[in-house]
Amino acid sequence: MSGVGYGGAGKVWIVGAGPGDPELLTLKAATLVGTADIIFHDALVNIRILAMARPDTKLVNVGKRGGQPSTSQMSIQTRMIHAARQGMRVVRLKGGDPFIFGRGGEECIALWTAGIDYEVVPGITSGIAAAAAVGMPLTYRTISQSVLFVTGHAAPGGPPIDWVHLAKAADTLVIYMGLAQTTEIQSGLIAGGRHPDTPVLAVHWATLPQQRHVHTRLNRFSDVIHEADLGSPTIIIVGAAVHLSQHLSLEENIPDVVNV
Repeated sequence: MSGVGYGGAGKVWIVGAGPGDPELLTLKAATLVGTADIIFHDALVNIRILAMARPDTKLVNVGKRGGQPSTSQMSIQTRMIHAARQGMRVVRLKGGDPFIFGRGGEECIALWTAGIDYEVVPGITSGIAAAAAVGMPLTYRTISQSVLFVTGHAAPGGPPIDWVHLAKAADTLVIYMGLAQTTEIQSGLIAGGRHPDTPVLAVHWATLPQQRHVHTRLNRFSDVIHEADLGSPTIIIVGAAVHLSQHLSLEENIPDVVNV
């Protein structure tokens, strides 16, 4: 996907850096990182990916981390536009996929409004990567026929997330940025009809050497997550399909009830 601007000689590529493992970077993304004049990158982008840049490429950290000083979204957009108008090859390197809770849409609108030529390069989103990294199929035709990606972090000034409504919106729920809301998620999903024994999986630093994960049940979810001392970034997955990963990741026999 691309948007053609009507002014300035530079161009911006909004690039998904994937879940962390440099080997999961797309070939196109790797090429763009290696040819960029300037890279505006998220805090979670692996330094090994940044090392692919030319020695003279300017690297600008514009990452946002919860509870820490962050670069404003308006500032990021303004700086990208300024660099493009100087004729630079600009890469906006974002963790995961730019359009899955990455505010890539906002950046595209800003670039289009400013008349800047841009292109979006998809990446592997962390929700998909986290499940695959621990052997969990997000879809399985007798258990999970639908998947919902949802943020656990409501927009400032916006309405709270309606976990009661989301409880049965899909067979499998994949929750991003939900660590600070585990109590609300647990109580809301149970109130919305999810069985208290529904399997839950949490994966921290998916695809990286420091990856950790825990399995639990919905009625113990909040306590177990905090006892495990999992930090950000962590993906939380809720649904019957989580049960499969407990067997596949341990190479155990899978019960007949889930056989094809």
